[in-house]
Amino acid sequence: MRVAVVGHVEWIEFARVERVPAPGEIAHARETWEDPAGGGAVAAVQLARLAGECLFLTALGDDPLGHRAKRDLEALGVRVEAAWRSEPQRRAFVHLDAEGERTITVMGKRLGPHADDPLPWRELDGVDAVYFTAGDPGAVRAARAAQTLVATVRAIEALAKAGVQLDALVSSAKDQGELYRPGEIDPPPLLVVRTAGAAGGSLVTADGRTSQWAGAPLSGRPVDAYGAGDSFAAGLTYGLGEGRSPQEALELAARCGAACMTGRGPYEGQLRAHPE
Repeated sequence: MRVAVVGHVEWIEFARVERVPAPGEIAHARETWEDPAGGGAVAAVQLARLAGECLFLTALGDDPLGHRAKRDLEALGVRVEAAWRSEPQRRAFVHLDAEGERTITVMGKRLGPHADDPLPWRELDGVDAVYFTAGDPGAVRAARAAQTLVATVRAIEALAKAGVQLDALVSSAKDQGELYRPGEIDPPPLLVVRTAGAAGGSLVTADGRTSQWAGAPLSGRPVDAYGAGDSFAAGLTYGLGEGRSPQEALELAARCGAACMTGRGPYEGQLRAHPE
């Protein structure tokens, strides 16, 4: 399997607290750490763990955090090809409460690659699967050279302008910021996946047929919800690229999302094709 991600990175500072503080309160963190993450980075690491390797085309701030993010992602097994931007590296702060739920504050502009960036775009030609999280419309068109193209609805503006057909679009059944409304992308995606957390979600085909899938059981207690959705999307991308049916790909995706929730941070619990 040859897989790739076209997307973004956020430098995340995590703080584990008993509960997210109410207005005016002070919360005392029981544990803190930092990781390069964001939807593109998390999906790239998950795909690398399923396929053995993953090409990640991204844009990073040309500052200490951007360069550290590249090094740390490469240490996690991802081949990172970055366009360097004059803007600061995008950051985020994440509270993790006692139930493992995450609350995110994002700081800075989302940095995605552009088709005119000096990146190895030709390497996407004919790859088995690409997952798209950020970039300009030209980057979407370059990603469409893959056999299978899956994207997040968070990139809706670029997707709508690109004018290419997606094999699958990942959206939410309830999050107002990640809803997809029919007609927002033309031609319409072949599959629209709407996630509903532990309850599973729904799948809608281009001809309007709807089916449901169930969430996968956790192998342990929930530790950290951050990255579960992006791991899910990576599993879906891998499954479709491997030639599985949509339902089989969703089953793998659900396992990836559930596995992520059992580890500290987005990477500790991720599903591996060949566990170490």
